[in-house]
Amino acid sequence: MFPNSSNLGRPPFPPKYQQQSTSFAKLPLNIPPTLLSHQQIVVPPFHFRSAVPVITLQPATYGRVSPVSTSDALMSFQGRKRQSQQSVPDDAKRQRIRSRDSDTAVVNQAVPFQEERRRSFPSSISVQSPVLHGHGSPALIRCVPPWQDTLFPDPRETGLPVAKDELSQQVLELFQTCRQQASDLDRKELCRAQLQREIQLIFPLSRLFLVGSSLNGFGTRTSDGDLCLVVKEEPVNQKTEARRILSLVQKLFSTKLSSYIERPQLIRAKVPIVKFRDRVSNVDFDLNVNNVIGIRNTFLLRTYAFIENRVRPLVLVVKKWASFHEINDASRGTLNSYSLVLMVLHYLQTLPEPILPSLQKNYPECFDPAMQLHLVHQAPRTIPPYISKNGSSLGDLLIGFFKYYATEFDWNHQMISVREAKAIARPDGIEWRNKFICVEEPFDGTNTARAVHEKQKFDMIKGEFAQAWRLLQDKKDLNCILPLKAARQKR
Repeated sequence: MFPNSSNLGRPPFPPKYQQQSTSFAKLPLNIPPTLLSHQQIVVPPFHFRSAVPVITLQPATYGRVSPVSTSDALMSFQGRKRQSQQSVPDDAKRQRIRSRDSDTAVVNQAVPFQEERRRSFPSSISVQSPVLHGHGSPALIRCVPPWQDTLFPDPRETGLPVAKDELSQQVLELFQTCRQQASDLDRKELCRAQLQREIQLIFPLSRLFLVGSSLNGFGTRTSDGDLCLVVKEEPVNQKTEARRILSLVQKLFSTKLSSYIERPQLIRAKVPIVKFRDRVSNVDFDLNVNNVIGIRNTFLLRTYAFIENRVRPLVLVVKKWASFHEINDASRGTLNSYSLVLMVLHYLQTLPEPILPSLQKNYPECFDPAMQLHLVHQAPRTIPPYISKNGSSLGDLLIGFFKYYATEFDWNHQMISVREAKAIARPDGIEWRNKFICVEEPFDGTNTARAVHEKQKFDMIKGEFAQAWRLLQDKKDLNCILPLKAARQKR
């Protein structure tokens, strides 16, 4: 997923993207770090192969634990006894990191951050942001909120669609009630920042990214938080190395951080995770190691969310509907939320007059799978809104979504592909054999709906789509498929 060291000097964009931008020319260069977005931060420069960056831990507290304190529980991770972080020379620290006897010896390389001033949105160090210089960002009319702006802008600024019928009004009102608020994101970000400081005491060169619905524009007030711990440049073996790293993280959570981390549990799935609950924010989190596809698809989905103002309300209602009818839980053999989002995007791409394009086809330079990780969040900022000739209302689109999957889509022979913006023939690989629902992951081509492996669950999912289409077509009332009072209360 990461570029090899031989490619580190390669520019991420073609020459036309390397022009000087005036996008931020009028912004003051002495803007306080607190006014920057949560994750638009700069990491101090360091030499990738030869040195460890100097990481200044901020003297803040979270829960009842200080990030600069050193407990006996944490010392057990280090593989040898330490006096204090400040009293150990840098050379000795480097030797400990590289020691084969240490529990942290698996983390011996840093994630590369290019340019003299490197960007990393999950950093604990706050200095002036390089985006204020505007390098590499063409002065285009953009629709995806840039990182120095609020992550979830006021709906008056992004322009929500006008609802002219009752069903569309119901969809819009539910979206406005249940969508994630800035305060919800703040709570998740505070936890992420604190956990990064603690984890960096074990893996000094790691970075912790907030990904998924919390950042992609499709989150609700009750959405869980997804975290990706990036420990090194190369891919990590998920069956061995990732589990080893996560076992150390779990031990940290259950000992030193037990005052505010609740029920840390290591789940040995295809992509292993540590599940836990943060008592301070009251948010449930899933933490993986080096599953960087999640970082890339977060910003792909975020761009789809903001290039057309009907996308987010439609996705939120579909997710609420699926959850209410118990077909939105991969652990129970039904659809995960990511697959549901891709299904909505695919439907909007395949209308006779499309509402969405294929962003990966139209802007390949912005969604290059080999793009360096610290640039992933910047590229989509230059993409302008998509102007569709399709004027369908939210209500009509919702009915059409259920009709498409109930009567038109060929589940037996077709695969949903947002990358291609069309339904394509199923591949013949083992990943797709004996699978009832095939949804292509836009970057790595895997099946995001592989959890649906029982015919009974597949028939139940199809039955819910068919029933929703019949009821909505007849009644034109969202309450007939999703009781709005209960949905608003759950949020």
